[in-house]
Amino acid sequence: MKQVIATRLVDIPDDVTFEIKARKIRVKGPRGVLVREFKHLAVDMYIIEEEGAKKLQVEAHFGKRKALASIRTVCSHITNLIKGVQAGFEYKMRLVYAHFPINVNIEDGGKLVEIRNFLGEKRVRIVHMLPGVTVTRSTGVKDELVLQGNDIEEVSKSAALINYQCHVRNKDIRKFLDGIYISERGHVVKAEG
Repeated sequence: MKQVIATRLVDIPDDVTFEIKARKIRVKGPRGVLVREFKHLAVDMYIIEEEGAKKLQVEAHFGKRKALASIRTVCSHITNLIKGVQAGFEYKMRLVYAHFPINVNIEDGGKLVEIRNFLGEKRVRIVHMLPGVTVTRSTGVKDELVLQGNDIEEVSKSAALINYQCHVRNKDIRKFLDGIYISERGHVVKAEG
């Protein structure tokens, strides 16, 4: 059954500037600028002011089940954009090995990762970070990589690329548990309180 109108609101913080034009959203905050397009979805977006606070209103008219579900998806993406320009995203990855120690070199100012000696193999695995993502070694923990960036999608995809390069092939994965795995997700700027 079609619903006449479905609406959801997203709070816009004071330290974030918001621009909408033809379902293209530009969010600017203390950590930078992020842009996302939602032209493929049949939703309307407006900035409204409610009780002195700015809010983004996302609407869908005469939508069936999938169109109504897309409203919440858009709101979740926008919330992630706001969190990204305010606090940034940080993924921590641990190097796990039983016998052959995995060696990792970080090149090009944190834009390139070289993985050597995985399961004793001679092959060098090279992973390029996606735009806006930097990787560093953890200062306090041995065998840990820290990926940081403003866009959660780019940071998580970069972590997945590193993880995928260390998949064990042609062996029993119950026995060979070596690899580089995500150990922690969080924000670059920690919240006070």
